[in-house]
Amino acid sequence: MTYLEERLKELPTPTYPNFAFKTTATDPSGKTAARCGLLSTPHGDMETPAFIFCGTKATVKGLTPKQLRDAGTQIILSNTYHLLLQPGSELVQEQGGLQEFTGWHGPMLTDSGGYQIFSMGHGSVSNEIKGKRRAGKEGGEGKPHEGGREGGKDEGWQKSLLKIDEEAAIFRSYVDGSKKTLSPESSIETQRGLGADIILTLDECTPFHVEKKYTEESMERSHRWEMRSLMEFIRGDDGKQSLYGIIQGGVYPDLRALSTAFVNGHAFFGAAIGGSLGQNKTQMYDIVALTAKQLRKDRPIHLLGIGGVRDIFHGVRQGIDSFDCVHPTRIGRHGCALVRAHYWDEVDSSSSSSSSPREHVDLSKARFKHDPRPIDTSCGCETCQNYSRAYIHHLIKANELLGGSLVSLHNVFFMNRLMAAIRRAIPAGTLDEEEKKWCHTSCIKALSCSTTDSALNPPPSPLTPVIAIVGTALQL
Repeated sequence: MTYLEERLKELPTPTYPNFAFKTTATDPSGKTAARCGLLSTPHGDMETPAFIFCGTKATVKGLTPKQLRDAGTQIILSNTYHLLLQPGSELVQEQGGLQEFTGWHGPMLTDSGGYQIFSMGHGSVSNEIKGKRRAGKEGGEGKPHEGGREGGKDEGWQKSLLKIDEEAAIFRSYVDGSKKTLSPESSIETQRGLGADIILTLDECTPFHVEKKYTEESMERSHRWEMRSLMEFIRGDDGKQSLYGIIQGGVYPDLRALSTAFVNGHAFFGAAIGGSLGQNKTQMYDIVALTAKQLRKDRPIHLLGIGGVRDIFHGVRQGIDSFDCVHPTRIGRHGCALVRAHYWDEVDSSSSSSSSPREHVDLSKARFKHDPRPIDTSCGCETCQNYSRAYIHHLIKANELLGGSLVSLHNVFFMNRLMAAIRRAIPAGTLDEEEKKWCHTSCIKALSCSTTDSALNPPPSPLTPVIAIVGTALQL
């Protein structure tokens, strides 16, 4: 038993008295691990599977809390790193916590800041994934891809991480240039001040260009940080928050198994799957399936930073209960609207000859200039009920803020509608049929949904780019 384990054993085990998670339905065929559940928090209940929208700096960009709620949103996310720098957790706590501060009176989650440490230390990697590769096939029609824990650096990135060691990460604030420290203890302390219902342990996200030895060492450091996070959580536990542990291990099945066992064996309320997931979608799906299969089923399971429609259907089949990603609102701000499969069957063939079916459509394209139809004729969102593609096209081309807000609102409604449909399909045993309504058949690739590790590709060499990193997963 290590020193940290001995110290942890001396502390009381958290009981999370104001939280509960129960499974309410499962796949009747037994062929998948898909399940519906109810997650109860001090600020309300959340039906699962659920999608968590990213309000990184205490706001979902361009949308009000009322608009989010009216669109069916159950829970939103904010980020510890950014709020630590501005306005500071002390001010948020003074104002009554994030719910009172923002006007969002519902469940909230805060990210620990671990991904931002990664992006500060390995900016070239994050920049390649989240910035340089935005134009082109990955995002579709020259727009951002679906990756996304908000807050990574794009063009103009400058390395601000000064030091990272066993104790903490020391970095320079992008707000005022001052030196800041983020440790497992200070991350939990900051999240306690922010007051979100669900908080995460501090972890280290490894880049794609490292060897297995470094991935293992980083995972072990993350485990030590998670124990320190848990100890700090217990010391200040007042029953108002719950703590999730994070699984690391990269693309290596043996490391994933070790990390899963670690999280299963400690007193976390839930588990979040993090880290590098692979060099393509097939490998990403295999890693997610392998990891989810080994996690405890009496706890909620969250998949960090994944938000593509096909990715969600795959994750749901593995028993994932919640997802978060900036994808829906980020692409919305750039004029890209999420569309269901029938969109591609309804478009005029002459105007769509240059566009193959995908999960979103770029409304800035010239073909929408004279289009009087709503984004989606079957959608009940405020945008589709009141505005045409032609009007939104005009707003986007004119760089009017309303354009991005309207498309973001549609995308939020779309994602909530998607998750509600999935929750109905699971107990009905119609998940496959439901997927075809949301993903065009030409987009549904023949990827194995096996939950065994036999389909895993061999781990990449140190020089192989592993570009599906949780928080920045690319659609290949």
